[in-house]
Amino acid sequence: MAYEVTATRRRPKTFDEMAGQDFVVATLRNSIEKGHIAHAYLFSGPRGCGKTSAARILARSLNCEKGPTPSPCGVCHSCQEIARGASLDIIEIDGASNTGVNDVRQIKEEVLFPPNSGRYKVYIIDEVHMLSNNAFNALLKTIEEPPPYIVFIFATTELHKVPATIKSRCQQFAFRLFPIEIIAGILRETCEEMQIAAEDEALFWIAKESTGSLRDAYTLFDQVISFSDGHIRSDLIREKLGLIGLDTLNVLAEACAENDTAKAFLLIDDILNAGVAVEQFIIDLAGYYHSLLFIKAGVTKESLLDYSQERFSPKALDALNPQQLEHAMDILLTLYRDIRYSIAPRFELETAVSKLCWLNQWVSSLELRSAVAGAREVLAGGAVKREGGLVRPFGEPEPSQAPAKPAVYRDSEPARKPAKFLTEHFNRYIASREPSGSAQAAVSVSGILDSQTGPNLQTDSEMTPQAERVLRLFPGTVVKPKQE
Repeated sequence: MAYEVTATRRRPKTFDEMAGQDFVVATLRNSIEKGHIAHAYLFSGPRGCGKTSAARILARSLNCEKGPTPSPCGVCHSCQEIARGASLDIIEIDGASNTGVNDVRQIKEEVLFPPNSGRYKVYIIDEVHMLSNNAFNALLKTIEEPPPYIVFIFATTELHKVPATIKSRCQQFAFRLFPIEIIAGILRETCEEMQIAAEDEALFWIAKESTGSLRDAYTLFDQVISFSDGHIRSDLIREKLGLIGLDTLNVLAEACAENDTAKAFLLIDDILNAGVAVEQFIIDLAGYYHSLLFIKAGVTKESLLDYSQERFSPKALDALNPQQLEHAMDILLTLYRDIRYSIAPRFELETAVSKLCWLNQWVSSLELRSAVAGAREVLAGGAVKREGGLVRPFGEPEPSQAPAKPAVYRDSEPARKPAKFLTEHFNRYIASREPSGSAQAAVSVSGILDSQTGPNLQTDSEMTPQAERVLRLFPGTVVKPKQE
């Protein structure tokens, strides 16, 4: 017997065998049971989600010798002819190849003749959006008032290209993409039927790569079977298809978290020498940081993370905050968009990974603005903002309970603490901004005056050159020498 691909061999033959399209199946079954047969149906949805299969099942249900029935027997003469594609009453037309008015005119002439042996003459027009505007206009009257034995079933992947005049004359059914869990379950049943051993992780990867299309999943499944020798394994898939495993990505992410650029570069060399394409490397790495971002947000659904949460490196997860993970995603997505125009894609990749190695030191503009705003409060009024919007004077201990009303420092009130407290706090802030161990970390200023609201606070020392950094860190701040 000739080889038959899995997508064709596993094509559903009844509504009970259709998975993932519960609304479509329930509506069509009820319509057939009640005898409410429409003269035109419009099936729309992405590729490989069961539109043509549903159209054939509907045609078989209408012409079954025991029907119309939502469960065709599959053994009668009509069902067998339809299954073989030899029925004269089921006409399948490729809309992409029959786009003109002459093709529609032929259909208008054929509908005048009753079915040959069945109960209905069913026209299944696939990719109906490919018909020309003139062909659509010529078809309007026919699908609006066809003979009682005519049923039209249109299928399309681009519903927006179908004219509204056609949509209004059809019952519309929207087919959805299959969830990853359903595809993985179907592949598991297929493996059991074919007596093939398979790892759950390998089947899950196939389901994820199919992006919701069951036909794509079957096609990739057939490809994997051809080199798996009866045992589908995730490591073999990565080796043959040039993919990066999660363990390798964990090691790379940990190297970046430890700021070990040399180790990260060596890992890149090993991965690329193993045959992984630069584009695939970027896709896998971006997906890894995307999963870390989801875990930080509290998402643990395996179909969104691609793996279970426990398999991700805790060190890489703890090293970055959500803002830094978003920045990592931005670096990698920008790299993927720019890589097609690069003269050296590998150099671009290594540069991006080098940026990821100091990612834990990156500060977002929101964090920087918050830090500057807090320092301005200290300089302006000796007050420090607290959580919840409350303000307390600098140097005053935290109260056991939040006051009913925030205590706001007023310019007219005298300074509650000596100027040395403010100077010490400011010096600590400057030290945190300087490189570790710098001899110039501490800064003494003779006087600091905010040009808007700040008081003039004096110290005993003269102005130092380091005061220039004050101007750079806090625009609008005025530094004045001590008045004699």
